[in-house]
Amino acid sequence: MKTAHSVSDLVAAGLMTPEAGNAVSTVTERYAVALTPYLLERLAGAPPDDPLYVQYIPSPEEAYTAPSELTDPIGDHTHSPVKGIVHRYPDRVLLKPLHACAVYCRFCFRREMVGPGGDALSPEELDAALAYVREHAQVWEVVVTGGDPFLLSPRRLSGIVQALAAIPHVAVVRFHTRVPVANPARVTPELVSALRADGITTWVAVHANHAAELTAEAAGALGRLADAGIPLLGQTVLLKGVNDDAPTLEALFRTLVRHRVKPYYLHHPDLAPGTSHFRPDLAHGQDLVKALRGRVSGLCQPTYVLDIPGGHGKAPAAPSWIGPDGTVEDFTGTKHRYEP
Repeated sequence: MKTAHSVSDLVAAGLMTPEAGNAVSTVTERYAVALTPYLLERLAGAPPDDPLYVQYIPSPEEAYTAPSELTDPIGDHTHSPVKGIVHRYPDRVLLKPLHACAVYCRFCFRREMVGPGGDALSPEELDAALAYVREHAQVWEVVVTGGDPFLLSPRRLSGIVQALAAIPHVAVVRFHTRVPVANPARVTPELVSALRADGITTWVAVHANHAAELTAEAAGALGRLADAGIPLLGQTVLLKGVNDDAPTLEALFRTLVRHRVKPYYLHHPDLAPGTSHFRPDLAHGQDLVKALRGRVSGLCQPTYVLDIPGGHGKAPAAPSWIGPDGTVEDFTGTKHRYEP
């Protein structure tokens, strides 16, 4: 079985009828499609409201672009001094060596930039990006993203890690990936070994939105990373119809922690074109954060964040527990007077 890259592939796999495929033809002309053989098997026979199906199978709703939606919703281009580098915060940069992914999520904030034939760095461009990091002594952390960096070969991953490890002021390299839950067999011992080097600490942030993604195979991939001493973080997007209720988030965050992944960010969906049907109200997200406070331990509590449109960075979006009258609300909703 091969990766599905088109509507005809999805129809052939039994995941769409020909009529449903025709209804999304204009969507797939603009936004990339990819499902790995692993996910094709997982989704066999799944209904259209399945939480994994919704994340990966194109929908006619994507054809609508809301007035507030932006082709570059978090301002990558605004803060890109060199091709492949985004320098938004003083002490860290994004390094984007490629714009291809193992799968293409229907809510992706970089959906206008990623896909087959997406811009990848040439060896010379990668050298220039690394030179930028060397020249900026305030850069303490490099976040390798894209695209999905785990699509690179172990040799190329090792080359990036070794080059960063040789820069004295870079202490941490962090990889952002969907591969452990989208194609877990790709997380081989060779790939894991390539992520580590003397002189630098490696972290991996894994994108997972539903506990159903954390299968035995995915758990094995996460275990190979954790057993190698690589700290794991979880990134989740709050998605209407996928995980926008407290029991679903509770199950996800508990499962992540059980597999040694610390929930890190719960992202409010960005203003990417064609994604308005995924975005819940901010107030609903804040209510969920409050509900989780009383349901799960601190280990299972990510930070709810909103990426400010235009490239102004992330802002915590959690509700306040301290009222203007000096009362403090506990996890049951009961308010208490606090006298400092």
